[in-house]
Amino acid sequence: MVPKAIYMKIYKVLKERIETEVYEYQEMLPSENTLIQEFDCSRNTIRRAIGELVNDGYVQAMQGKGVRNIYQPSEQNIFVLGGIESFKESAIRNKKKARTEVIQFMELTVDEKMARRTGFEVGEEIFYIQRLHYMDEKALIINHNYFLKSVAQGLTKEIAEKSIYDYLENELGINIVTSKRIMTVEKMTQIEEKYMDLGEYNCLAVVSSQTYNSDGVMFEYTESRHRPDFFRFQDNAVRRK
Repeated sequence: MVPKAIYMKIYKVLKERIETEVYEYQEMLPSENTLIQEFDCSRNTIRRAIGELVNDGYVQAMQGKGVRNIYQPSEQNIFVLGGIESFKESAIRNKKKARTEVIQFMELTVDEKMARRTGFEVGEEIFYIQRLHYMDEKALIINHNYFLKSVAQGLTKEIAEKSIYDYLENELGINIVTSKRIMTVEKMTQIEEKYMDLGEYNCLAVVSSQTYNSDGVMFEYTESRHRPDFFRFQDNAVRRK
């Protein structure tokens, strides 16, 4: 089995080249042999990295011909439903300046009402964080984050203003694996009216997600409330027989 860190590192390099148009739209990526030599790795490692790009809709593997870049940059910023991505990572991918403001940071015990809403067990200790995300100084997202304290140990307001996922993965060594998501359109609340310039809009695109680590523990529930005129939501579907 190929260690995840190796093929994911190659995946990220190739993904960045595609997004920055080092490899242009419809251009064929370098051959497997060329990539093997460049990254000094096995053929299977390259194939795993390419497989991740295929799953994300960045490239198309063409049997007997190679791998074609099918990624087209969008004029709008994109929140990708098919992947697990932090706001900071999304901003970098979209070449935008990002800033996060923490509106609330508190420690809570899950009650029955919160358990029904989030999926956490009654009595579990959590961090509740309300964050306002800016891209190029536009307030675009309000996140309501609920993190299990036993997993997100040592989480602080200062960390939440930077990147919680960066802290979880690189400081705590947590392997973030999968996320269940529901997308709805909901009326704006007083919070959005206060912090976001929605213009003529009175609704937001809301993505609710339950996120799990490699131990199968749901450690996060988040409601991301997006300004509707600035984001489009993209997923990549594969027909399975």
